[in-house]
Amino acid sequence: MASHEEITASLLAFQEGYNKNERLKIMNRDWDRVVLVQANDIPSQHTLELRNGELSVREGAPPRADLTVIADSETLADLFYGDITPTEPYMNGTLKIIGSEDDIVRLDFISLMIWGE
Repeated sequence: MASHEEITASLLAFQEGYNKNERLKIMNRDWDRVVLVQANDIPSQHTLELRNGELSVREGAPPRADLTVIADSETLADLFYGDITPTEPYMNGTLKIIGSEDDIVRLDFISLMIWGE
């Protein structure tokens, strides 16, 4: 089990990887989205906000989310650190992503662009 602080650190690493990638920032400059990241085994919620191509992270839930990512704390930390891809936990039900199919695909693509396969 990962702690809330470990999830925060993984999201900050994801944010850093994203914001260092100029190509991603250009590709997503018109894709403004709010993502709720929620652990289902510990009290932990974070907001990822993509505005004008820049990604920010803050603790707590947003008033409204375009996408919701739910998993156990260890899966979330591993996912946002890039230790695992979302495919296996998504397919086996450990990872649940709620949102439009286009947004889910875009989020997966961003993850692959930051961490590779």
